[in-house]
Amino acid sequence: MPGSRVARRRRYLVCEPRHFAVRYAINPWMHPDRPVDVSLAQRQWRTLIDTYRDHGHTVETVRPEPGLPDMVFAANAAVVVEGRVFGSRYLAPERRPESVPYEAWFKAEGYDVQHPESVCEGEGDLVPAGRWILAGTGFRTTREAHREVQEFFGVPVIGLTLVDPYFYHLDTALFALDEENVAYYPEAFSPGSREVLARLYPDAVPATREDAMAFGLNSVSDGRHVFIAPEATGLAGRLADRGYVPVPVDLSEFHKAGGGIKCCTQEIRS
Repeated sequence: MPGSRVARRRRYLVCEPRHFAVRYAINPWMHPDRPVDVSLAQRQWRTLIDTYRDHGHTVETVRPEPGLPDMVFAANAAVVVEGRVFGSRYLAPERRPESVPYEAWFKAEGYDVQHPESVCEGEGDLVPAGRWILAGTGFRTTREAHREVQEFFGVPVIGLTLVDPYFYHLDTALFALDEENVAYYPEAFSPGSREVLARLYPDAVPATREDAMAFGLNSVSDGRHVFIAPEATGLAGRLADRGYVPVPVDLSEFHKAGGGIKCCTQEIRS
């Protein structure tokens, strides 16, 4: 079965954690009194970038800006579909300035950027998944933003309600494995959203709360390789049983801010 999974080369946008810190608390993972080892975070981040490149992927970088400790979480900055960029409007005032350098980067690369009218946190809550975009709400991105995204891209948007504050963004509770399937933690979603996911993805790879709390669902897949937190051993085993190849990458220092592999990775879909 592993031979049946095909990797597709991806283009990722990232930001060096030069100014990474936990200076405020906007999710249950963040504790400003808990020390952050910036040197360790930089080493972990560099390992992630090297791993992407070792697997044939292109990695672009945005310059980090002083005073923006969460700018390393590039996924929140936008969602890109077929070369069109829908930017971000953050809920937390502390993060709102992050949209400026990211939008400037995209514009310098020749992209037109649509800035949201409603709160919208990029790939944190918007997961392109083949024929549609899965869209989270409940803690950050609003349903009004879901409508904006559908109008902008002309792609059906499937709204999903998150109910557990530890999984405040969709990308902490679900990720796309390929164009046809996903992995997710059912209990992170409302009952109706669980039914929607069961109908859309009857063969989805389920995750336990232990997997999810280890940031196992904050993963990145190229269709064959799944870059995943090493602590999510149960989920990694189930993925391997389905023919995917887990690639463990430790980003544990970023867990202190509620982030992981996917949070640090924006996919540029041309």
